Amino acid sequence: MITSRAPKAAMVVAQQIIKDAGRENLVADDLLPPERVMLEKYGIGRGTLREALRLLEFQGVIALKPGPRGGPVLLDPDASHLASSLILLMQLNDAPFKVVVEARTALEPMISRLAAARVSHETLIRLKETVDRMHGSLSDQGEFLEANKTFHDLIAWSSGNPLFGYLVDSLLGIMDGTAIGMDYPPHRREAIIVAHTQIYECLASRDAEGSERYMREHIDAYRRYAERKYPELFEQVIQWDRALG
Repeated sequence: MITSRAPKAAMVVAQQIIKDAGRENLVADDLLPPERVMLEKYGIGRGTLREALRLLEFQGVIALKPGPRGGPVLLDPDASHLASSLILLMQLNDAPFKVVVEARTALEPMISRLAAARVSHETLIRLKETVDRMHGSLSDQGEFLEANKTFHDLIAWSSGNPLFGYLVDSLLGIMDGTAIGMDYPPHRREAIIVAHTQIYECLASRDAEGSERYMREHIDAYRRYAERKYPELFEQVIQWDRALG
């Protein structure tokens, strides 16, 4: 008979801290109660509490603010911790770079379709700004790819589904392939701008079918480029340390 292992005391406390923060409507930048209050509240030792806080800090949920008025402060967690876990799992399973492309090929067209109905006017303005940034940074690959990342990130979060937002956001940092040696010549960057412009115009006109179609074509074009120009990298397992810099 297989029995599940009881969670560690520190994990239980960490979960309770987050549950209580939700009940008290705490938000990012709010301080959690001081150590002495939590020790009494949860009826635990200092070592258990500090381990619980370290667990939350490792997950990017809190930061430990120094100073007499410091303490654990809530953060608005980003997807970097999820990305780290995914890349590590991929390495342990010998999963090559192409699985990231396959995942986004499956996800992003559907996400773009959802975003066409749900994207806000403010986000449409920001999407247009990323296209303009890409036009202005054709000679700067780093700036260009950062604008590219922002474009896809905005669409993912505009789907109205935070899980899609976190999933795509977690994959964006490795999708461009620069961590494993891929490069984007000017003609490829120009093609990306054309694709982004098409997707943006469909989103702005609330064209769900067009948004899905152009996003699929965009990701497929990337896949073909990677397979043709970098076949050995396409099959390469992404190393945890290299991908996270």
